[in-house]
Amino acid sequence: MKHILILVLLIALGACSSPYKNQNILDKAFPNITGQGLDKKEWKIPIDMRGEKVLFLIGYKQDSQFDIDRWLIGLDMTKTEISVFELPTIKGMFPRMFKTKIDEGMRRGIPKPLWKSVITIYKDGDLVQKFTGNERPNNTRVVLLDQNGIIRHFDDQGFSVPSLNQLRKSISEI
Repeated sequence: MKHILILVLLIALGACSSPYKNQNILDKAFPNITGQGLDKKEWKIPIDMRGEKVLFLIGYKQDSQFDIDRWLIGLDMTKTEISVFELPTIKGMFPRMFKTKIDEGMRRGIPKPLWKSVITIYKDGDLVQKFTGNERPNNTRVVLLDQNGIIRHFDDQGFSVPSLNQLRKSISEI
């Protein structure tokens, strides 16, 4: 009964979440945020990534994982060389209260060698969602940063082969 009540509250609060219009963030600096890897390493993003180009696959809902997985498979199949981080980004005070339970659930579903590349964003989740927009939240926000933390490619339309090819072109141009 207790679990059902928690689930109902999560659904109710999720329904109240604020929609933010999708943004064009190309050529902007990625905001300074903090997160924790599933391996429990604390991250300051993008500060800890300065000096290298990186790719963020940002998901706002559990259902985003399907799109993230398509991007990861496409990147792997095309042998794209870049550091990739998944950023599950959850906004709101209520999910932060269940952070440990949510992270443990992710650890059960993600192989341990991949934990270091999955950084959960709780405290700054609202900031990231406002920055990119969260319309069509099942779509991954694909964010390519250059060595200085500037966004050189952005996609929020969902995986497609033409989108993957455009991303690969952007990576090669940095």
